[in-house]
Amino acid sequence: MEPVPSLPIIKNAARRIKPYIHTTPVMRSDGIDAIVGASLYFKCENFQRVGAFKMRGATNAVFSLTDEEAAAGVATHSSGNHAQALALAAKLRGLSAHIVMPENAPAVKIAAVKAYDGRITFCPPTLNDREQTLAAIVDRTGATYIPPYNDYRIIAGQATAAMELLERVPDLDMIITPVGGGGLLSGTALTAHYHERKIDVFGAEPSGADDARQSFLAGKLIPVKDPDTIADGLRTSLGTKTFPIIKSYVQNIHTADDDQILEAMRLVWERMKIIIEPSAAVPLAILLNEQLNISGKKAGIILSGGNVDLDRLPW
Repeated sequence: MEPVPSLPIIKNAARRIKPYIHTTPVMRSDGIDAIVGASLYFKCENFQRVGAFKMRGATNAVFSLTDEEAAAGVATHSSGNHAQALALAAKLRGLSAHIVMPENAPAVKIAAVKAYDGRITFCPPTLNDREQTLAAIVDRTGATYIPPYNDYRIIAGQATAAMELLERVPDLDMIITPVGGGGLLSGTALTAHYHERKIDVFGAEPSGADDARQSFLAGKLIPVKDPDTIADGLRTSLGTKTFPIIKSYVQNIHTADDDQILEAMRLVWERMKIIIEPSAAVPLAILLNEQLNISGKKAGIILSGGNVDLDRLPW
């Protein structure tokens, strides 16, 4: 069995991807701190290349491939951020990238994949259609499949965001991240687990796609059914590699509804003057609605991305 990423593996991932990614800033907001009664440290992956943390995992996976594995290019299915990240990572290595996207993917993310020379195939927006379409492309081209999250190379890459955060703020009490497929949350949980002092890790999920919370409480994988949330990056189910890590090292998973997510998203836009997408706002949403008591604590929040269709703002 492939081992769960160790601390040396995560550090190797950080060295591997460093030439190709941005070291993103950690930002503060006195106004938001006053609202939640705690000190928040926002790790701004909305400023990452392709506008999302996904660039970390995709770059680690692509540059981990042997020349033989990479020869026919790479392939994946994704609603957006992983698609962009894989397309750019492949372009940086000189590889072709075959991307299966659902027909309802945000226009801004489709345009970005095309800009990075990704070869897009559209399909109906169901997991079964995505997987079948991808399987046909892999069979035809021989491309190497790079999953969006259920892959230890991806998890190790995503873990580097929390590693950078803790290098800046080593005395955090907790870190909160969004959770969809679980790559970011499981990677963050591993980084916190290997840290020299105890740091609690919490997941934040839309109530309209709460399979991670259901799975966490039940102790077994419960796939998402008919997800309905504005947070399009969090509509996927946990994976067989991400869930065991989350089950072992995450303290809890909390949820927020779409109105609460939009309230948090707008607050960040207004107070911090930065653009985040709905998925990135879910951790703050659970704090604004007192799902998690952080009074007087130092909490890190990973703002997962900032890819928003400006012609279709939710307000």
